[in-house]
Amino acid sequence: MAVGKNDFLPEESFKSWGNYVNALKETPARLADRLLTRSSVEAELEVKARSENEMKRTLSWWDLIWFGMGAVIGAGIFVLTGREARDAAGPAVVISYAVSGFSALLSVFCYTEFAVEIPVAGGSFAYLRVELGDFMAFIAAGNILLEYIIGGAAVARTWTSYFATLCNHTSDEFRITVHHLAEGYNQLDPIAVGILAIICAIAVLSTKGSSRINYIASVVHIVVILFIIVCGIIKADTKNYAPFAPFGPRGIFKASAVLFFSYVGFDAVSTMAEETKNPAKDIPIGLVGSMVITTIIYCLMAVTLCLMQPYQTIDPDAPFSRAFEIVGWGWAQYIVAAGALKGMTSVLLVSAVGQARYLTHIARTHMMPPWFAKVDTKTGTPINATIVMLAATAVIAFFTDLGILSNLLSISTLIIFMLVAVALLVRRYYVSGETTTENRNKLVVFLILIIGSSVATAAYWGVSQSGWIAYCITAPMWLLSTFGLWFFVPHARKPKLWGIPLVPWLPSTSIAINIFLLGSIDKDSFIRFGIWSGFLLLYYFFFGLHASYDTAKEFEGKAMHDGRLRKVEEGQVSATNLA
Repeated sequence: MAVGKNDFLPEESFKSWGNYVNALKETPARLADRLLTRSSVEAELEVKARSENEMKRTLSWWDLIWFGMGAVIGAGIFVLTGREARDAAGPAVVISYAVSGFSALLSVFCYTEFAVEIPVAGGSFAYLRVELGDFMAFIAAGNILLEYIIGGAAVARTWTSYFATLCNHTSDEFRITVHHLAEGYNQLDPIAVGILAIICAIAVLSTKGSSRINYIASVVHIVVILFIIVCGIIKADTKNYAPFAPFGPRGIFKASAVLFFSYVGFDAVSTMAEETKNPAKDIPIGLVGSMVITTIIYCLMAVTLCLMQPYQTIDPDAPFSRAFEIVGWGWAQYIVAAGALKGMTSVLLVSAVGQARYLTHIARTHMMPPWFAKVDTKTGTPINATIVMLAATAVIAFFTDLGILSNLLSISTLIIFMLVAVALLVRRYYVSGETTTENRNKLVVFLILIIGSSVATAAYWGVSQSGWIAYCITAPMWLLSTFGLWFFVPHARKPKLWGIPLVPWLPSTSIAINIFLLGSIDKDSFIRFGIWSGFLLLYYFFFGLHASYDTAKEFEGKAMHDGRLRKVEEGQVSATNLA
């Protein structure tokens, strides 16, 4: 089928150069409109029609649990555990995993309520668009897509390294060195590109087929992990657990911020809500169940590694394989390498499925070209979005060294998860047209205090090596702000099917922990976040803003013309007119 301009820029603002110039002149007014408008649940469900065909509902909670574990258990546990145990936390790396796991679990609760209430493929983009508006949703979604691409490239490069180990070779022997390219970009990795091409073909053909392959790979992976834990404990020496925390609390939390990358991926499962048979039942079991199991596995593997050898001698690149070799079980390193390959294959597959669905839903709103939103009639999968996202991942994986990719790990994801928790509080405490001005203002004040006290705590942690006075101010401020929200602001909405318990305490805790972990991340990551966000702003102001504005107004006009009086954007239509 021929592809033309209307597949990418069909909106009125791009029909001619004159229209585009006029649209640019209206940028301030359009930006104000997009900043102040929030999508509705009905609108998010309605935009599914823009994909021309619906995705097939084939997934159960059992599929989601295995998708969840397949999305998460991969390169992080097999690579980062050794580095953080040796250089940052020592044997206390198990606490680092527990802290990251607790933070991820709180985020899972928030994602679960949204995924049940808004069962569409957009994930956090759709949730933030409903509660925080178009602009914030676009910035958040852009960083999630970047995290998927960078994370996928890192996993693909690591896949090559473990494949080389399995074949009794070094990873450099499987890569092509081009001397005239810059250092860090001159080790070309055709194997990483090849595995991504295979993953792309599987993800394009069928979501259920992807689920079956992921299920088989995850079962094999879990068996290998159990082998590592059981056999590792057999060769354990408790003397290796002393000293337990050689780098102190700061080392534990520094490692926790890096190890959060090991939990990245579960949000991909929430993007599959549109393909879930019974979202109200399957999503809570699938998301929460997979995260609990994953956290337990991570902690057990961390304990096993540090019991097998002193933390100072842990190999940073292949910690588990090297540990078995040191204790005299050299043959076991091949089992470990095979298990790591299975795990990373699952991560790549689930990531491919999730990232394509993010892009699909963004394109449905026309913030990205609608060509990406098309769902194939035969396969029921978003082919265009899948191919483009994996092609971008393959380009980065082909050129970029793992060391460079590893510097771009967790910052975007922590910020996204923090925003989702904020959005959940907004959803529970504010309904346009129903919440009084007084309660709205109190909500805004308490949210500012919760976020502000959390930022102050993280900043003080980042700049002060031994101080404690500021914590005596920021911690009570967070506690009193959360209490104030709980006591003084009534709930405006109750979840229809499934809701996170202990609101506002759990979402507020999620905000605080995610922001606190940001205080342990290096400066380069914040620079990368700023550069990428700047690029997103340029795209949004010149293209995404005008395309999404035209689409929203066109959709609103059609709804009114049909006599449905359906609210397209909250704040534009009075709630009393929606009955």
